[in-house]
This record gives sequence, C-alpha cells and structure tokens, in this order.
Amino acid sequence: MQKILLAYSSRDGQTQKILTQLEKQWAQEANCDWYDLHGDSEVNWAQYDRVIVAASIRYGRFHQCVYQFVSQYQLELGQMPAAFLCVNLTARKPGKDLPENSVYIKKFLKQSPWQPKQIAIFAGALRYPKYRWFDRVMIQLIMKMTGGETDTRKEVEYTDWQKVGAFGETFIEK
Repeated sequence: MQKILLAYSSRDGQTQKILTQLEKQWAQEANCDWYDLHGDSEVNWAQYDRVIVAASIRYGRFHQCVYQFVSQYQLELGQMPAAFLCVNLTARKPGKDLPENSVYIKKFLKQSPWQPKQIAIFAGALRYPKYRWFDRVMIQLIMKMTGGETDTRKEVEYTDWQKVGAFGETFIEK
C-alpha cells in the first residue's frame, strides 16, 4: 500500500474537501497523512511514496506558507512523484482550469524553486454566508467584475468532481 502526504493550505475548506475526496478514492491503494502548511512542522519524507501540495487562492495569491514549504522541501519534492493542486474561483470559467491558461500557476512557477511535473487546477466554492464581512464584500465585488454569483445569501460549489476523480486516477497510477 502506498503512503501519500497531503500538504495543504486551505482558507475556507474546499481544498481540504477535494483532498478528502481523493483520499476516499484511494482507500484501497493508499494511506494518506495530512500536513497543514499553516502550522505543522517537520516531515519524515522517508515514509512517503508520493506527495500532493494543494493550495487555494485568496485575493489573487497563494498564502506565503505554500512558498515556504516548497522552498524548504524542494529537494524532497523533486525526488518523488509529486503534484501541485491549485483551487480557485477563476477556474469555474472554461479554459481557466488549465495550467497553461492560469495566471496563478504562471506566477507560482516563476516564484517557486520547485517545478512540479504534475499540476491540476480545480474550481473552488463560494461560501458567502461563512465569510467575514470584509471578505464577503471584497469577494462579491470581484465576482461582480468577473460575471459571477453576487447574492451573498448563497453558497455555490463550482468544483468539478469528475475532474477531481480523473486526476486521482492519473496521480495514483503514475
């Protein structure tokens, strides 16, 4: 049975939800350990066969802890099958869920010493009722400018779960 490290930075929980779905999908083939990029410390890399680094976008960027992690562990990430997952609301639009069309991925690859061989982008979720006032107003403004949902009473999950499943199959087989 394979051992997979799920290293994540999640702001509102959708990144964790995607990783939870992958963990369930791999239940017969792998055991997963979770690593919170916002607080966990050391990693015992010798026990892992694969790793996923998953991070969400807020206000156009990844949290700084993502860059700290990939800088600290770039050697280890480069020596095993590893993937980078980006979760964002822009990916709800056609073509914006492709690495070659993602400004977030282009920026990440410029700033990161680790250059992942496998990258996936998934649309996140809009959770207006759960946001603090400032975040709700700012995200509503961004959604208005980009033609998205602006009703602050709503929650909308844009994640394409079939795409998540297809990624899971590819990642576990490589």
